[in-house]
Amino acid sequence: MTDYHSPPTLAEYEACITGWLTGFAAENELFEAVDRGEPGDAEPRWYVRLRGEEKEHITIWFTLGQRTLRYEVYVLPAPAENIGQVYEAALRRNDRLVGAHFAIGVEDALFLRGELPLTSLNEAELDRIVGSLYSYTEQSFPSLLRLAFASKFT
Repeated sequence: MTDYHSPPTLAEYEACITGWLTGFAAENELFEAVDRGEPGDAEPRWYVRLRGEEKEHITIWFTLGQRTLRYEVYVLPAPAENIGQVYEAALRRNDRLVGAHFAIGVEDALFLRGELPLTSLNEAELDRIVGSLYSYTEQSFPSLLRLAFASKFT
């Protein structure tokens, strides 16, 4: 991977992201962990684990690409019931989300995903992303869960 941005370089972005996430974790009790991906990964990754209220744990994966910072949250496993209604509800919520969208991922699980150009990345924007993903997950999880696994709640 080559450094597209000069300055800052990808190494400088990587150091900033690590510092910002570590700072957030030190200042906010909802942060349970901030970890790095495996050394030698093609793209640097971070895992941020937050303590939720509606969803016990919320994990955000950040991946630093050559031009963007990608992020995603695993929201829900593949629905067992009301499949079309679950996906429709998620798609309808997309209209109200800023900087993220619901997507169907591996094994038909439901994810929140987004991407930010590195030219827009700063500490305040990363903080907004973490807060938004936390909020979107907490707001949508209960109703999507009840719909996706309705027989478990009767």
